[in-house]
Amino acid sequence: MKLTTSTVELPGPMNGYFAHPAGVNEPLPGVIVIQEIWGVDAHMRDVTDRFAAAGYAALSPDLFSRGGGRPPELSEPRMEAAKDFLDSLPPSAWGNLMDPSKRDGELARLPEAERASIGGTIGKLLTPERFAMMPTYAQDLVAIAAWLRARPEVGGKKLGAVGYCMGGGLAGALAAADPALGASVIYYGQPPAADAVPRIACPVLVMFGSEDERLVAPSHAFEQAMKQAGKAIEMHVYPGAPHAFFNDTRSSYRVGPSRDSFARTLALFARALS
Repeated sequence: MKLTTSTVELPGPMNGYFAHPAGVNEPLPGVIVIQEIWGVDAHMRDVTDRFAAAGYAALSPDLFSRGGGRPPELSEPRMEAAKDFLDSLPPSAWGNLMDPSKRDGELARLPEAERASIGGTIGKLLTPERFAMMPTYAQDLVAIAAWLRARPEVGGKKLGAVGYCMGGGLAGALAAADPALGASVIYYGQPPAADAVPRIACPVLVMFGSEDERLVAPSHAFEQAMKQAGKAIEMHVYPGAPHAFFNDTRSSYRVGPSRDSFARTLALFARALS
């Protein structure tokens, strides 16, 4: 399918990647595709194109460009280098990157020039300040959802949200913050806290791998809270799959869970956004 793609300016202000089927002269349901912690990179643009090819007006907001553009440390080439470095480490070492003193030990294996560049990116990205931005990003997404609903390509049709990793948590946060959202899909992201459940009006789909142990307890607690409140929720845990199993640019990619989860996502959107 031929797509029309563009970079658009969104509330925040921030940039976004917008894709929809070319030559379609009727409003389409919208999908907000919420980035991993690596930002709106080639993979996120590709995923956005997949939803556009499935018949949606798909938008991926570049949250790290909030306020007028990404800082140099979070430029796409430097993020790719940091991602490659992370993939070179065993998962057990990833937590060390959050601690500046331990981070230096992990970075010491790199040549000096790479150490400074990658260390600067990781230091800008994996910080308490970055995670403290999550409520701000969630409110940005409410404004972005209103922007997308008003676009002629959507024309007030229903919107869904799908997010990955950091974006998965934000897809859940958007479900709690936007009562008009039609559906929310959380891929291996931190689910909403129990006190957010009463504010969620749309069906929610949660998916992660069994090896992503940090998500097991909070996701099951969220599922229980949603069911007790009479809310619509589905949860699927893929045996043997790690974090980021959907990202086909990384060693964590698993084709079976990826294929199944994408089919489940499209099925939910077909039911909830029609």
